Amino acid sequence: MIQRFFSLFLIISLVGCGAAKKKTVHREDRKITVEASEIPAEVKAETALGGETISKPAAKITEQIVNTALTFSGVRYKFGGTTDRGMDCSGLLYVAFGEHDIQLPRASYQMAEEGEKINLKNISKGDLLFFGTSRRKNNINHVGLVVQVDGDEIKFIHSTSSRGVIVSSLREGYWNYAFIKATRIL
Repeated sequence: MIQRFFSLFLIISLVGCGAAKKKTVHREDRKITVEASEIPAEVKAETALGGETISKPAAKITEQIVNTALTFSGVRYKFGGTTDRGMDCSGLLYVAFGEHDIQLPRASYQMAEEGEKINLKNISKGDLLFFGTSRRKNNINHVGLVVQVDGDEIKFIHSTSSRGVIVSSLREGYWNYAFIKATRIL
């Protein structure tokens, strides 16, 4: 029983992203604050919250979140990590969105419940891609953030246990096979 538990723990730590302590790094050189007055009217999107209407910069905030995630390129993988000393896939997105005051759940399978499910043909920069990388392929345990869409090629940033935070293509056989669904948060 103990050996089975240890094997399961080892597999999860090598492949997937999981929940851990909620800890976020906020580096001032990476955090971008945009005043509403700086945003052109055509970029503003109206959102109703509790009877109150607010404006948010939909297109601009997506760019900022993607840029924040890209600043972590090359950071090593660390299960449960959320700092530039190491992070896992869900930690990367948790921090990138969190630095722009958008709170996501900490684990990839929980993130998959957020937002609107979208078809890959409608994918755009800032959308989330979810994967099943374990033997039970339909269980979501990995997430990436779309950073570029060029025709039918979709590039996304994520943290892998073998290479840390990198940009990959959904065309790559492994990621294409492991893909489960895409969602749009913004």
